[in-house]
Amino acid sequence: MSKDGNPFPNEAPCNATAMRKASRRLTQMYDDALEGCGLRSTQFAILVELYLWLKEAPTVAELAAKLVMDRSALGHNLRPLAREGLVALQEGTEDRRRRHVGLTMRGRAKVREALRLWEKAQARFNEVFGESRAAKLRATLLEIAFDERLGTLKG
Repeated sequence: MSKDGNPFPNEAPCNATAMRKASRRLTQMYDDALEGCGLRSTQFAILVELYLWLKEAPTVAELAAKLVMDRSALGHNLRPLAREGLVALQEGTEDRRRRHVGLTMRGRAKVREALRLWEKAQARFNEVFGESRAAKLRATLLEIAFDERLGTLKG
């Protein structure tokens, strides 16, 4: 162990690198769990977020902000979901330039199907990491995700 308490002293002290490594590890596990329903974890996250917006479909920009995702990356991820009939893109009624993303009935069914598989991965993580530590980690990660001061060094 290093002087700073790092149990892996040969690892660089880069927060972004550590986060990406952890993210890749968890993505592998969740993607493996979701494989049975044909979704990847990124697609599942989009569908779940849309499921939470059932009363009013968000615009692409609103959905991208909620997912902390670039609009073009979101658009790239929405295309296969639209092809599969899981989401529908609609022009705004007041402003035709604003496109809204809605979850279709087929998309709702897919969320319910995938949720059972996702729960297995979630349970595995909680079992290995501990439920209390997992809750604290989620809170910390969401705090980081939505802290605008961490989005750029400009300004």
